[in-house]
Amino acid sequence: MPSRQPKPARSHKRQWGAERRTQPLSSVHEKPSTRKIAFSRLAIVLTIVLWAIYVITTIIREFFDGAHGFQFTMQAISYLIVVTFLTFSALMYLLARQGALQRFSKHIRVPRAKLDSHFAIHQPSITVLVPSVSEEPHVVRKTLLSAALQEYPNMHVVLLIDDDPNPKNQKAADSLEACRLLGKEISKQLTEPRLRFTEALAVFEKNRAKIEGSKEIQKLAGHYHWAAHWLETTAKKEVIEDHVDIFFTEQVLGELAKELRLMGDALKASAQAGAKLPTERIHQLYRRLAWTFNATLETFERKQFASLSHEKNKAMNLNSYIGLMGNTYRKEQTPDGPVLIADKKGSVVIPDSDFLLTLDADSILLRDYCLRLVYLLEQPDNARVAVTQTPYSSFRGAGTRIERLAGATTDIQHILHQGVTFYNATFWVGANAVIRKKALSDIEETEWIGGFEIKRYIQDRTVIEDTESSIDLTLHGWSLVNYPERLSYSATPPDFGSLIVQRRRWANGGLLILPKLLTQIRERKLRGEHVSAAETFLRLNYMASIAWASFGLIFLLAYPYDGRLLSPFVVLAALPYFLAQASDLKYCGYKRSDIFRIYGFNLILLPVNLAGVLKSLQQALTGKKIPFARTPKVKNRTIAPMVYVIAPLLIVGFSVFTLWRDSLAGNWGNAAFAGFNALVASWAIVSYIGIGHTITDTWRGLTNWLFVEVKPATSAANANTPALDWQAVLYHGDAKQAVPLAARAYDPVMAKRG
Repeated sequence: MPSRQPKPARSHKRQWGAERRTQPLSSVHEKPSTRKIAFSRLAIVLTIVLWAIYVITTIIREFFDGAHGFQFTMQAISYLIVVTFLTFSALMYLLARQGALQRFSKHIRVPRAKLDSHFAIHQPSITVLVPSVSEEPHVVRKTLLSAALQEYPNMHVVLLIDDDPNPKNQKAADSLEACRLLGKEISKQLTEPRLRFTEALAVFEKNRAKIEGSKEIQKLAGHYHWAAHWLETTAKKEVIEDHVDIFFTEQVLGELAKELRLMGDALKASAQAGAKLPTERIHQLYRRLAWTFNATLETFERKQFASLSHEKNKAMNLNSYIGLMGNTYRKEQTPDGPVLIADKKGSVVIPDSDFLLTLDADSILLRDYCLRLVYLLEQPDNARVAVTQTPYSSFRGAGTRIERLAGATTDIQHILHQGVTFYNATFWVGANAVIRKKALSDIEETEWIGGFEIKRYIQDRTVIEDTESSIDLTLHGWSLVNYPERLSYSATPPDFGSLIVQRRRWANGGLLILPKLLTQIRERKLRGEHVSAAETFLRLNYMASIAWASFGLIFLLAYPYDGRLLSPFVVLAALPYFLAQASDLKYCGYKRSDIFRIYGFNLILLPVNLAGVLKSLQQALTGKKIPFARTPKVKNRTIAPMVYVIAPLLIVGFSVFTLWRDSLAGNWGNAAFAGFNALVASWAIVSYIGIGHTITDTWRGLTNWLFVEVKPATSAANANTPALDWQAVLYHGDAKQAVPLAARAYDPVMAKRG
């Protein structure tokens, strides 16, 4: 085994109420019963009917009962708007869920032999792109190894390191160097099985006309048993410190070992029974072993080249490499640093491929992810499918309560993403996806900056780059599909501070992309394409529901609405949604009662979501991009900004005040709602933020302004009389322009002017 970067000690102690289960759910979804599908349809109908009954019996009736003042009229209108938007979001949940149940009921897994037969003839190449910035080496290693062990031919894995190439911090420098070595270390680790099975395949292909069936099958069975033993030995050497390590060891290494051992047992049994396997099937099984261990790995750092974009976001990290694919380059030194110049005789070769797999550096794939998803894209009916993915699931066995509950919402979202595909409303979810390279060429944008061509495939206008790219692809006649299995997993923030960064980013950008969605729908209709109401509504809800849900909840929490506007039918209209979500939680291995915890969880995240929405509005007004904020994955807890710690306390305080005020006024409906909010939000603060952390983060927020960073002093001589950079002047022609492309801020308007 090669040497590896030591892993940090565990920082998150297991909390009471954390998850004990580490075994993930089955890759194939359980087929829903006819009764479950029928109740799902009934829930949709009931939601619509009960909302209509509320409008008729409460809102309209109040206006017919007698004259009302302006204040009541405005309250009635605003309350109806809020209730309608929230009911619409609940309805979209139920609609997506119904689509998921329909897909799960009809999905039949493609047999392994059929996959082997297909790839015996068709062997499209795939490049796995793993964008990484400031990641822990041991986290990235698991991601790379899960990709390298895909049972797929012609696989090239590239780690796109986006750190500062020359870090001043020693810890950062050590981490960067460890990441740079990961590709070589994993390649070395796989050398023994790769050489063994490549040679075994070559020997078989050379002698296939002379082989004896029974002996060859026994020989092949021995190879499968050896591969299983190698994987089992490798798994035993893995350091187990948390639930992600357990998942990697058991599900990536262990399950692959089990599958190969089972295949070896089956081959041995067939030989003992005197069965004669077709030579082509034996050939396929040899190839499977060779392909499993035959991936090539390398690293690429765009920030080492002044000719590539250095914008600080994941999209441009991916775009920089994709734009180079299929060409050969030479390195040329300039005062700004090395640049890449297209040259057929150059030494830097960036191979092209038929498909791309984008994979976050904290995600893990199961062994047949690529095989099954590429097979789907290779089918004639899917020739216009640009992207397919399995929306990621959460790692089970979370050590903190907040990670467990955030994981529950992730697993619920997995179901909803599967459902929207039923209505052709799929969005690309960026943690993992197989992309048809040809489709990206259709949405390519090119601009010239500083004399260098910058290509953009994945949009970086917003921090939810995958969402806007989904719209671009459908605008060009492509479609997207979610594969109805659980084949990918990704990390969930383990503390409130890191969760804030993730959810604030998710809430930012949808409103900015909304006009493009409307343009896409209009142009598709002009082309004669059918765009269903369900697709339109689901896409609209996906992009804008965080905005209207955040503002709607603020109105319900803060404004003292007239008690006459309340009705049991409002609660009844929401009941199918909550019952369905509780059922989905149970289906995903959680508790039905977690529905109340998720409600409180969403309450304390209300300020976070609102901040993301306001950032979108800020960008719309100023035209300035919002910086991409990477979700922290640090050894210690991430400090939460004070405003997001204080805001949940204010929600509790105001809910208690509303309870007291409405109780005195006899407005019992509002009082009950306020009391419930105060209770669940208090529980969420204690369980998911923690009293101690609340105090600590508040104190840090109050005192941080007292400290200022001390910068090294610069001598007056050096400051006033800088040395002439003669190389930069000769290169740029003007000392004022001698600024590396890497250091320049991108202005879209100036970029288009060249």
